[in-house]
Amino acid sequence: MGVLEKRESVVSSEVIVSSVLKLAATVALATACAFGQGMTNGILSPPANVRPPGLKNVGIQQNLNQPLPLDLMFTDDLGRNVRLGDYFGKKPVILSLVYFNCPMLCGEVLSGLEHSLRMMKFDVGSEFDVVTVSFDPKDTPEMAAKKKAEFLKRYKRAGAEQGWHFLVGKQDAIDALTKAVGFQYQYDPKSQQFAHATAIMIATPDGKIAQYYYGVEYPPKDLRLGLVEAGKGKIGNVVDELLLYCYHYDPTQGKYSATILRVLRLAGIATMLSLGTLIFVMIRRGPGHDALGVGRIK
Repeated sequence: MGVLEKRESVVSSEVIVSSVLKLAATVALATACAFGQGMTNGILSPPANVRPPGLKNVGIQQNLNQPLPLDLMFTDDLGRNVRLGDYFGKKPVILSLVYFNCPMLCGEVLSGLEHSLRMMKFDVGSEFDVVTVSFDPKDTPEMAAKKKAEFLKRYKRAGAEQGWHFLVGKQDAIDALTKAVGFQYQYDPKSQQFAHATAIMIATPDGKIAQYYYGVEYPPKDLRLGLVEAGKGKIGNVVDELLLYCYHYDPTQGKYSATILRVLRLAGIATMLSLGTLIFVMIRRGPGHDALGVGRIK
């Protein structure tokens, strides 16, 4: 074999080593995330028999893997009559239930959601959609349009207006949707406000409830993994698939937690693959490669 052929062989070997090391680095990243990543604890409502007076009917009852009533009719922020199913079929969907005249919690839910969306590389309207539905039948399309404009201004990404939808509806449609997702709330005539829990849901493209996230802060990494898992391979990349292998969604906590045995197994495979490739390349190079100046090829 000539000098040029040896050099080409070594360059090819170095490409292989580089690829394997990149894979090992990716697995190492997943491992580090598994042990070091902090995720917000979910907030589950207590049983009805121990809730404070006035909050007996307030909470979240998870209905995982159950279908949403996609035939329900609502009105969007432009005043058009729409089916809930109009927003399903191709992408996973984040569903949030609020009311637009809420003085406190609903604004925190939308602010926390928008912040998490802004932290993700996925774009609303591209990899997934967001549907925000008011559970107050007195809310109007004008109120929905105002709220939409407020949060799109914060989000600042092109095309988001086509992917984040704000809806209002009549009481029967609201009741059917809130019952389907297990969202329990109660109206207080004295304060003229609603007592309600705080959560968002992720649904699959075919309209089944996949996950719940509680509180008013939603870790972007959790949301991304939730969307990738709900998307069933339609969005995400190889890193997301590795992380999903190492993480498991815990519905009782409303978050992802590391599956340690899988993390260690994947890290061990990556280590063996890296060492085996390095040994193979060193054998192929042979003892005389330095004399040819091969080690200095750029």
